[in-house]
Amino acid sequence: MTENNQDKNQQEEVSLYEKIISRTEELLGDRRKSLDEALKRAGEEFTSAGHFTREQAEKVSSFIKRDIQHTVDNAEKGRETVKQAVAPKRVVVGAHSFFSKILSNTAETLSGWATKTEQHLEFKTGEVTSPGSLTCKNCGEVIHLKSTAKIPPCPKCHQSVYRKSY
Repeated sequence: MTENNQDKNQQEEVSLYEKIISRTEELLGDRRKSLDEALKRAGEEFTSAGHFTREQAEKVSSFIKRDIQHTVDNAEKGRETVKQAVAPKRVVVGAHSFFSKILSNTAETLSGWATKTEQHLEFKTGEVTSPGSLTCKNCGEVIHLKSTAKIPPCPKCHQSVYRKSY
């Protein structure tokens, strides 16, 4: 077969494909035919008009069925992927994970602030401080300073680290 004949056959098949698919869409539009029935009828119309052979119509119809099935398969895969992505359990787990990260980060930040704040409230024996209450971090004994003074050791346990409150 020459190159010109091959090109002509390819063009005929492409033309027939487009014609059959167009006619099949029309036949499916009235919703009284299945895909197979519409394809068969469209192929028969073109072969009875003498434009194409039955073999050509069947071959092209098989291509159309293949392409439609491929489209349907991909649509079903896509639908399944979307269903999995928005499945309630998955969404709930995702939300829990998201909030867990937020809460963990917030807890870490607050813990850091608490540690820094606590360090600023920690006073030791021998330091000078303004009036206020000092609570021994070891035994909980509270001493009350009425004026600025040097911090003494705990009168109860003799430790030297306090937490100050006003």
